[in-house]
Amino acid sequence: MTYDTIRLEARGEVAWLVLNRPERLNAMSQTMLDEINAALDAVAADDGLRALVVTGAGSAFSSGFDLKDQMELRPQGVGQWRGLLRKDFDTVMRFWHFPKPTIAAVNGHCLAGAFELALACDVTVAADHALFGEPELKFGAGIVVMLLPWIVGPKLAKEIIMTGADRITAERAERIGIVNRVVPGPALEHTALTLARHVAAVDPSLMRQTKHALNRTFQIMGMGEALEAALDIDLHIEGEGCPDKIRFMEVARREGLRAALAWRDARFPAEDWTEGGTA
Repeated sequence: MTYDTIRLEARGEVAWLVLNRPERLNAMSQTMLDEINAALDAVAADDGLRALVVTGAGSAFSSGFDLKDQMELRPQGVGQWRGLLRKDFDTVMRFWHFPKPTIAAVNGHCLAGAFELALACDVTVAADHALFGEPELKFGAGIVVMLLPWIVGPKLAKEIIMTGADRITAERAERIGIVNRVVPGPALEHTALTLARHVAAVDPSLMRQTKHALNRTFQIMGMGEALEAALDIDLHIEGEGCPDKIRFMEVARREGLRAALAWRDARFPAEDWTEGGTA
């Protein structure tokens, strides 16, 4: 199968999935989400592939779900938002539930929905220049996949999400458990591939059952129900339309996303809390 927004290749027993819209910082459009799901179907069905690495083309992992899609589609009301958010949520969570081990190799900015995708992977390795964050609240949006408190605990999750932190360094991300390992940028691909080949050497049935057992622990603690509840809250946030989000999108449509981001950032104190806190 040919793809327009991703690349998929086999490197021995490792599937190498690349988010491939570098001119848009690999923003995850509706088309890309469709292609990610098709690629995951193909990898799941191929017994010769025993691990999956996801990374980004160019200078970023991904800036998150594509705001340009929203600018063009202009969804309004809970009914129109329901299908869009369900697709976002389900695509991210496929990496959590995927029957084969998943590894995120983060090579630059990893924000919002893409940050959630990296969290959903079994292991995350990052280049030393990578930056992470959840900036959604800064422009009036909600969190689609509320995985962060399950990874770092409530205090850090509240700080990151409530401040809209979007410059969390790879070093700090490793300290608080978002990232397993940080390596120099040129070593990222080799590190991710070496790790993937290591886990691919394990019997696939054993790996699948063990991953299920690990994930089941979180299910027993109520993670699935909590994520669905958070998604329902986000559905009402988007469906009702936060004034900040409405204004942000108005500026974006009129003047472009760069101007909208400048408008967003100008609303916050000049002394950025995240520079001394989560950055």
